[in-house]
Amino acid sequence: MDKERLKTSLFLLPFNMPTYLDTHDLGNMTEEQIKQAQNAPMDEFGVTIKNMLYNKEANMLCCISDAPNKVAVGKHHLKFGLKCDWITEVKTTA
Repeated sequence: MDKERLKTSLFLLPFNMPTYLDTHDLGNMTEEQIKQAQNAPMDEFGVTIKNMLYNKEANMLCCISDAPNKVAVGKHHLKFGLKCDWITEVKTTA
């Protein structure tokens, strides 16, 4: 692997990526599907889900993820047919 690709690969490790919070409809997702999504490995957009918070009655799902940028978070959701209402970069205390 050449040095430039190595630098890019190291930059994309989760500890070097910003954290994002997004919200969208829960849809028909079950609790088991939410758990599976949360435990999935990094996807092709560089997105790793850290936590998911949901309210079935309000039909709302909030995701906390590590990703290279907001566009990647949006693409991650679109591949599951979900459109985010909003995406914002956040800092955590953990």
